[in-house]
Amino acid sequence: MSIPLPLASAGDVAREVWRALPRGWWRLPALAAVVLGAAAAGIVGPLALGTVVDALGAGERGAHLVPLLAVVMSVAVVANVVLTAIGTVTASHLCESALAVLRESMVETGLRLPQERIERAGTGDLIARAGDDVAEVSDAIPRVVPAVVGAAFTIAVTVVGMAVVDPWYAVVLLAVSPVHVWAVRRYLRDAPPVYAAERAAMSERAQQLLDALRGRETVRAFGLAGSRLSRISEASWTVVQWSMRARGIQNRFFARLNGAEFLGMAGLLIAGFVLVSADAGTLGGTTAAMLLFLRLFGPINQVLFVTDDLQSALASLGRIVGVIRTETAPEREAAGVASDTVHLAKVTHSFVPGVTVLHNVSLRIGAHETVAVVGASGAGKTTLAAIAAGVHTPGRGEVRRPYSVALVTQDVHVFDTTLRENLTLAAADATDAEVRDALIRVGADALFTRLARGLDEPVGASGTTLTAAEAQHIALARVLLADPAFVVLDEATAEAGSSEAGRLEEAAATAVRGRTALVVAHRLSQAAAADRVVLLDRGRVREEGTHDRLRAAGGDYARLWAAWSGSE
Repeated sequence: MSIPLPLASAGDVAREVWRALPRGWWRLPALAAVVLGAAAAGIVGPLALGTVVDALGAGERGAHLVPLLAVVMSVAVVANVVLTAIGTVTASHLCESALAVLRESMVETGLRLPQERIERAGTGDLIARAGDDVAEVSDAIPRVVPAVVGAAFTIAVTVVGMAVVDPWYAVVLLAVSPVHVWAVRRYLRDAPPVYAAERAAMSERAQQLLDALRGRETVRAFGLAGSRLSRISEASWTVVQWSMRARGIQNRFFARLNGAEFLGMAGLLIAGFVLVSADAGTLGGTTAAMLLFLRLFGPINQVLFVTDDLQSALASLGRIVGVIRTETAPEREAAGVASDTVHLAKVTHSFVPGVTVLHNVSLRIGAHETVAVVGASGAGKTTLAAIAAGVHTPGRGEVRRPYSVALVTQDVHVFDTTLRENLTLAAADATDAEVRDALIRVGADALFTRLARGLDEPVGASGTTLTAAEAQHIALARVLLADPAFVVLDEATAEAGSSEAGRLEEAAATAVRGRTALVVAHRLSQAAAADRVVLLDRGRVREEGTHDRLRAAGGDYARLWAAWSGSE
């Protein structure tokens, strides 16, 4: 059963967003001043129109004010538009910049997470957070930020403006506000768990898709297409169910908002009628109050309508920050020693409860010594190599290794970039001469010469296709450029065909020469060339010694060697 990566609390999200904001604290007060100015300019129009009504009602005595009020309203409209635009762009820039920092922090943390933690969560979880959740927040910013920032100031300034016209209008507005608060509270109570479940269901759907696509050859070979499609369909339907629940919550939310608007308009009309009838107010004042209230529809509805986007974005932010605040692998750092020796003491490891992969394994690799690990499939060789390299943390036992470690497996990734960048990622300051020398030393000079543009040749998904053996040569050249103290090769020559096997084994021997090395041998010729051989059987060390001594002992290794050499 997968264990998803954690979700961050609201407090953690707020702290990470604050840290991610661009430097320059003065931008926030400046933004507040601009938005406040835009809100103040926005209420000038309704107040001026109310004054126009009273001026026209006064006949010739107030007629001379109309042109002046028209100019004031025009200037206010222009100021509102300009300041709103400046505030919107500034707020969006701040939020987009913060999101970029959060995204980079999440990717950085994801790359530092122990592989076992990512495997427990499923790679779909991390990919969904880096893709779907970042996209959700990015899409929400242009809708949510202008609405929330602008509406907060507009509502506050408008309430003050209504109080200026007559305090009773502000009282009516405040009396209706509990309905809005009730609607929002109900929504905030019901929506967050539904949105969180919807995002988690999307992660599960992504995981099922990845599993099917990555294992498509196995799916085809064993006729598993039906079962895999069934799982994808089930995960997709779960997403639909949660999405429909979210839509239902939205519809009930909007119905409550419409009720609040009706109550507000009715209350203001009644208050205006009473005030005008009692000569306590003017028709212009009632007009201004109603226009101000109608003007509130936009900001209030904008905020409430984007509450849906806001909740979804906050749920995604919680998932993004959850990755950022996930504990990385201090065990690996603590296990590093300023020595070229490797020591595994009484290591026991399980991936699932009740199924032990390694049983009390102890192994010491001396400085500049190469130890080969052999055994049947499922003996625990890859797990031992991963623990020795620091990819997995053992369930029990102690591991001590040098600080600098390089791991090469049979699955090598070629990045979608130039040949040079595929190699210099192991040593960013390597010169072209050093890169070419590394290729020559691992026997990949033929690869260099066959590529028309040499080191500038694009390779990977959209570039020149490399063979499995060529990809392994690149991985081994990276080892030479990185120059680690400890090298782990986990069947790094397994992808080579019979014609390439010899050259790739020589390349592997070059990569480990003069270094401390653990080699999971795909061919026993690698074991014969090692300083020492360890035979694993069902997670236990059965035999250990030099190749010649183990052959002479006549045990399992000797029989394995006889069978292999005979087939060769």
